[in-house]
Amino acid sequence: MEILYLLIPIAVIVLAVAIGALIWAVRSGQFEDLEGPAHRILMDDDDPRIPRRRQEDDAGEDKDRPT
Repeated sequence: MEILYLLIPIAVIVLAVAIGALIWAVRSGQFEDLEGPAHRILMDDDDPRIPRRRQEDDAGEDKDRPT
């Protein structure tokens, strides 16, 4: 029974920390756009990262340079 005198205040402190973290997350905008990252991963455009395309661009630039 005496352990409750220790566990109840600890539980209240943990609850206060959790509520404080939730309030901080809401105020800092963590829940503003929940669907944006899911759509962004589907619409990701990786064209500049394709090595083949860079080589074609480099070859095209070499032809235009005066020798």
